[in-house]
Amino acid sequence: MRFDLTVPFARFAAQHISTLGTPFKRYHMGTVWRGENTQRGRYREFMQCDFDTIGTTSANSDLEMVLVVHDLLTAIGIKKFTIRINDRRILSGILEVLGLADKTTHVLRCLDKIRKSPRDVVANELEGQGVAVQAIECLLGLGEMNGSMADVLRELGDLAGQSEVGKNGVEAVGKLLKGLSEVGIGDDHITLDPSIARGLDYYTGIVLESFLDDLPSLGSVCSGGRYDNLAELYTKQFLPGVGASLGIDRLLAGLEELGRLEAVETPAAIFLVYFDESHLGDYLRIAATLRQHGISVDLYPDPKKLGQQLKWAGKKGFQKALVLGSDEFKAGTAQLKDLATQQSVNLSWQGDCAVLANLIQSELQNTSDG
Repeated sequence: MRFDLTVPFARFAAQHISTLGTPFKRYHMGTVWRGENTQRGRYREFMQCDFDTIGTTSANSDLEMVLVVHDLLTAIGIKKFTIRINDRRILSGILEVLGLADKTTHVLRCLDKIRKSPRDVVANELEGQGVAVQAIECLLGLGEMNGSMADVLRELGDLAGQSEVGKNGVEAVGKLLKGLSEVGIGDDHITLDPSIARGLDYYTGIVLESFLDDLPSLGSVCSGGRYDNLAELYTKQFLPGVGASLGIDRLLAGLEELGRLEAVETPAAIFLVYFDESHLGDYLRIAATLRQHGISVDLYPDPKKLGQQLKWAGKKGFQKALVLGSDEFKAGTAQLKDLATQQSVNLSWQGDCAVLANLIQSELQNTSDG
């Protein structure tokens, strides 16, 4: 049972990088599991869609990750979203200046809760880690900075600038913001949020979280960042990586809550009426042949009255029903009924299922063209 898709990818890349070559890009959709207390938008089993680049430390790859997130949410049709970005090196630099470098892991996990928990709860948790009151106020202030992204970045430079690591983080964010500006993406969808830490320990550089503006309390629907040291668990070769994950289940839950998902049925192309029990074998052969010809078919399971079956098919959204009773089997004909118009087309197939499939394909094509 996978906790995420990033660690397995790092292990796979470490094993096969000589064949894959670098830089190597991939996307992957899969199910993952976590020990969550299930609640709104959080599940123990859920689907993730990951996209990653491994084998380069280029800032262009960081930029590309953010662009993919932006374009992905835009392509889905979400107009109001915010991508919050930060750099773990900025946070590490601030902790170094505050004399908290030895508490980095615990403090960052606390910081990751700033926008999810009350201020006093986070403060108490930091105090429990042995963080001094003055340092706590500085850290909590990261989530309360306001002003333009340039102003926030300058303030972060003042806080972390005495640390070489922090200075590198500030420079990386500056380059990222400049690149986004050059492709026309600004503060309508991007914000610099120094409180974004990402709870996973393997992040080393740029990190991001993405929120639906109308449902910020739902949590991030697409998150990620740079993880330059993850592959060292499996190989001595340096394999830096960067990528993000779209939480499909959480995003769908959010869109459903916002009324953005249309309730639709996706039935098969043909509803095959089971009308004459003595011809069950013929119905099964017809269904199998239509499927072999690429036509999806739903065969009704019980030989009920024709009206009952057609009423059920209409409610389920089927467009076409194929009707064959004992008379049709004797005559080698069939009726292809349009459930919307109630008009029928007689098909002469003379007991040859392949001929019937071709006739139905032609009718479906005519309907599509019309």
